[in-house]
Amino acid sequence: MQFLLAFVVVGPLIGAVAALLPAPPGLKGRSPDQAVLRHGVTVTGVILLATLVLAAGFDHDHPSKMQATTDISWIPALDVRIHLGIDGISLPLLVLTALLTFLCALYSYFKLPEGPSPKAFVALILLLESGTLATFAVLDLILFFLAFEMVLIPMYFLIARWGGAGRQAAAWKFILYTLLGSVVMLLGLLLVGLKSGTFDMVALATDNGRGLTSSVQVTAVLAIGIGLAVKTPMWPLHSWLPDAHTAAPTVGSVLLAGVLLKMGTYGFVRILLPVAPDGMHTFAPYLAAFAVAGIVYGSLACLALARPGAKGDLKRLIAYSSVGHMGFVLLGIASMTPTGVNGALFANIAHGLITGLLFFLVGAVKDRYGTADLDTLAGATGAALYGRAPRLGGLLAFAAIASLGLPGLAGFWGEMLALFGAFDPAAGLSRPAFLTFMSIAAFGTLLTAAYLLIVVRRVCMGANRDEPRAIADVQSYEFAAWTPLAALTVLAGLWPAVLLGLTDPAVQKLLAGGKS
Repeated sequence: MQFLLAFVVVGPLIGAVAALLPAPPGLKGRSPDQAVLRHGVTVTGVILLATLVLAAGFDHDHPSKMQATTDISWIPALDVRIHLGIDGISLPLLVLTALLTFLCALYSYFKLPEGPSPKAFVALILLLESGTLATFAVLDLILFFLAFEMVLIPMYFLIARWGGAGRQAAAWKFILYTLLGSVVMLLGLLLVGLKSGTFDMVALATDNGRGLTSSVQVTAVLAIGIGLAVKTPMWPLHSWLPDAHTAAPTVGSVLLAGVLLKMGTYGFVRILLPVAPDGMHTFAPYLAAFAVAGIVYGSLACLALARPGAKGDLKRLIAYSSVGHMGFVLLGIASMTPTGVNGALFANIAHGLITGLLFFLVGAVKDRYGTADLDTLAGATGAALYGRAPRLGGLLAFAAIASLGLPGLAGFWGEMLALFGAFDPAAGLSRPAFLTFMSIAAFGTLLTAAYLLIVVRRVCMGANRDEPRAIADVQSYEFAAWTPLAALTVLAGLWPAVLLGLTDPAVQKLLAGGKS
């Protein structure tokens, strides 16, 4: 298990280096480009398989215990260690990352975005996977920061070199926002490590802030929280996200929404809640206020983009919807209760599955029509996907319904538990304030349903006599890439105990200061 977790983290990095090397003659296939794309599918497939074996070997009777741990001294002078491990909080995110990266590699094998060398594309995807998996597996603050930063460069180049219109500006905005947030976060991490005498996240969580004064905790939460909030993204630090999603290639948008945004919220749960509980207690009402502002703002922005005549881009609309959905995650974390934090972790996974599927589908629609502009797609009476490409239209409607939180699908449970957490927040937090936040967030669910149903009506329904030509329905490679996400969305909705059974004991231990 130790070796397997280390392999899962380092394997994609080795694969990224190998992707840049010439392919052996017997593996070239029809061309070197095809060989390197096949290499990407193979490496991500092996990492997914290793992650599934890791999940199968995980001790499900003790999900709060750190498992498959590796602890090696790296920089003795600073007590920085190569410390890896997984528990019920990080394991689902590890599997989600491996799954989405494999599906993106599979999709790209058949539908490579226009841009420079496929070698560079595959290497960047694998480098991105390695950094993301490391973020969820490391248990040292300095290693966490390095892994957190490792994903920025590959995502920057994926947007800047393989993106669409406005890609250079979007890529610069992405890198500047996230780097500025990271600088502040590094100062907070160093403050915690130097004041407590260790950078070990397990030891810090067990200490539960007892070795840090209240003023140090408040400062640390403010500094680290800003860096994490940019990546989440929390309103009003979200403005890089719509541009990045609009310009990014399809697989870039899938990985950005499905994986990278989770790194910020994971940091709140893994670092700030257990390490600086007093500081989190101070900022929890403000975090909840920003969260519900993001829920309402994201929904209103989507409604504005969805209305006829607004020339709204469908990818931009889904990006703004992510601001709203991640608001529910932050609200659950801000409640500082097991119910709310479990809801936040569930909503994280659900958002990765559903929004990843939505970006795949919107990318397919854009490929077929040559645009993601809603007015152009809808024409006079609607794009009529139900009639032109019934499977594509049905999948798009399914993903939209899942995204609005229909009971029985994955999107429902996380939002509901986050609202329950806000209904009865942790001791010492103002219940009237959190009841207000809960009410505003609940209103946001109505706005979410409104804009998603408008999108379904405009894109999937109608006769569209102005453009009678048929379009291609779901292709076999698209079916292979999208089916796992749709199936897991249904499974998580009908059987939430699969995920909650993993996260709940770990969350209980985390909030209790390392005590099971």
